[in-house]
Parts: sequence; structure tokens; C-alpha cells
Amino acid sequence: MNYLAHSFLSFTDGQIVGQFLEDFIRNKDRFSFPKDIQDGITLHRAIDTFTDSHPAIHEAKKVFSPLVRLYAGAFVDVSMDYFLATDFTLNSLRGWKEHSLKVYRVLNENKEWLPENFKKMLVKMEADDWLYNYREDWGIKFSIKNVLNKAQYLDKDLPVFELFLQNKEVLQKCYNHFFPDLLNHAKGINALLQLEN
Repeated sequence: MNYLAHSFLSFTDGQIVGQFLEDFIRNKDRFSFPKDIQDGITLHRAIDTFTDSHPAIHEAKKVFSPLVRLYAGAFVDVSMDYFLATDFTLNSLRGWKEHSLKVYRVLNENKEWLPENFKKMLVKMEADDWLYNYREDWGIKFSIKNVLNKAQYLDKDLPVFELFLQNKEVLQKCYNHFFPDLLNHAKGINALLQLEN
């Protein structure tokens, strides 16, 4: 769900495509893509594994766990995109906008690799500029609602967004402890991938 983080932690256009594809393909299909896209898929998995084991993410999950139990991780992912989108130590407001536009362009230029369900989502993502609007409370509320709608065993009216608002300060601290470590990890994985090319 954390589309902004996965796109930001991509180092080539192909990796952007692979990072988005990972959630939409079967494992056995990953080798049918060009190497650069495969690298993005590998990077996506490395980011997810690192994220799941980070102490700050374990703390962030405590905010949501009492309400949504095993779905806490998905809501933490969405929350981290909010704080990334407002992190001006990594990018300016204009820079985040340019990043969002670049991602939509790259994905549209590589539609031949995208499954139909992803193409439909991309239309909505671009029209509503999801990546840029994660910075807004209404943008993150929309994303949280999307997670709730997809979650099979959760009441669609659970006050997850209200919980996010009430715990912004705690979640911000978790982001501050987590994201620099993730960025360094992603750079390290990318360096290894480049050695293979």
C-alpha cells in the first residue's frame, strides 16, 4: 500500500515499474520481465522484509493493532507515506510533485508490462494524484478507506483515520526512526543489484 515509499526508493525507471508490479503478479511470473523490472520486484521485497522487522514499525503497529489486529501493518504503511510526502529533508514540495508526475509517466510508458487490474488502478491514481496528495489529511483518509474496503474481515466504518489523527505525533517519531534506515538499506540493495548487471 505504501506506493510513495516504493516509488521513491527506486533508482531506475525499470525499478519503478517492478516496485509497483510486485503486488500484482505471481511469484513464478517475475522472471518474464526485463532485468531492470525484476530488480524493482527484488527491491520491493527487500523493502517489505526490512520494514516488517524494524523496531519503529513494531511500535507504530501498536497504534492500530487494538482496532484492526493483523491489518495494522497495512495502515502503518499508509501512514508512513503521509510522513514521507511531508518530509522536506528528502524533497521539496515541487520535488515531490515532479516525482509523482515522473512515476505516472514511467508507468504509462511501460503499460505493456502492466496487468489489466493495475492499469485500471493507475487511471485513478493519476487522476487523483495519489502520490502527491498523500501529504493531505484527506488524501491519507482516502487511502485508509481503500484499505478498509479491501480488508475482508474488518468493519468498513472503523475509525482508523481518527486513530491516525490522534496518534500523528507518535507515528511521526516512528517514521523519523525508521525511514533513514530504510533509505540506507534500499541503497545497499540497489548497489548489489547493479553489480549483477
